[in-house]
Amino acid sequence: MLFTPSTIAAAAALLAASTASAGRVGKRCTGTISSLSDVAAAIECTTININSFTVTAGTTFELDCASGTTVNVLGDVTFGVSNWAGPLFQISGTGVTFNGNGHTFNGNGPSYWDGLGGNGGVTKPKFMKVKNSGVFKDLVVLNSPVQAFSIGNDDPLTIDSITVNDSAGDATNSASAGLPAGHNTDGFDVSASNVVIQNSVIMNQDDCLAINKGTNITFQNNKCSGGHGISIGSISSDVTVSTINILNNAVSNSANCLRIKMDADASSSTVSGVTYTGNTCTTITGYGVLIDQSYPATLGTPGSGVILSVMAFHLNVQFTSGNTVSVDSGADRVDVNCGSGGCTGTWNWSGLTATGGNAGTINYSGITGYPGGT
Repeated sequence: MLFTPSTIAAAAALLAASTASAGRVGKRCTGTISSLSDVAAAIECTTININSFTVTAGTTFELDCASGTTVNVLGDVTFGVSNWAGPLFQISGTGVTFNGNGHTFNGNGPSYWDGLGGNGGVTKPKFMKVKNSGVFKDLVVLNSPVQAFSIGNDDPLTIDSITVNDSAGDATNSASAGLPAGHNTDGFDVSASNVVIQNSVIMNQDDCLAINKGTNITFQNNKCSGGHGISIGSISSDVTVSTINILNNAVSNSANCLRIKMDADASSSTVSGVTYTGNTCTTITGYGVLIDQSYPATLGTPGSGVILSVMAFHLNVQFTSGNTVSVDSGADRVDVNCGSGGCTGTWNWSGLTATGGNAGTINYSGITGYPGGT
């Protein structure tokens, strides 16, 4: 074979891409973290053990892991209080297994909460930024100042058996003017692809799940309470959301259950291939199912720059109750607010049963199989 400058350059580029995909190579050793000063040495190893310690206020506890690293949490970690943007914790790496072993990361939310979240008041840090592929499991995330998990990596990631416990934020405090002190405490904000979130419990004051962009995302066997339910969006401009499976979740004591929210001024975005199967919603105070192209308004004048298509509420034969939505008196069972040309295709809703409250308003004629509730 004749090696020319162009073939050598192409081979070098291929090697660089392969190396980047494989991630950094670590040493076969065990690194132990008992303070932030231990991190730099520990991340050189492919096994990292985290002992109980307090993270210095205003500093990110960051793990840039070697490929194939296993992280074991062996004690509770508390994060010092400082008014900054965060994140408090960040992890990255290829094929990483993070095992919380049931221990707690405590974000000290009550020291920040003022009923305003990210919309005002003191500056509050986001909590957990997860950028690794692999597995992240078995951790208690307690008292998030604002958003608990921000997920932003397109390589496959499974998040399993997580507890997000911001329930203390339901109460008022001296700074919250009679409002629940916790606000914008989203459970999982996803801007990534190839993500599975399962077997988790989320108690908070905002979206249990918010998918902002990405493809091939599954949210299954989770329990959500106290917040705004399971959301796709809000969808802004130039965003694709597709192949979303919302399976066998229980939503209770929440403002909404299943919601898709699209910015009224968004353009060049699509939401497609969304499937809801076997979800149960109880004690819903606002909207059982809400599909709205007028965000940040609710059921305002909708835009049409986001094309919403091929959404189905499927009846899974293994869960014969399908999707059951029960709303409180005064709440709406189902509302669909599409802009002109913003919703397309036939949506099969034969697997949705909604009861209680008011019927709501549906302005899209492409929905089939939904009996309208009682």
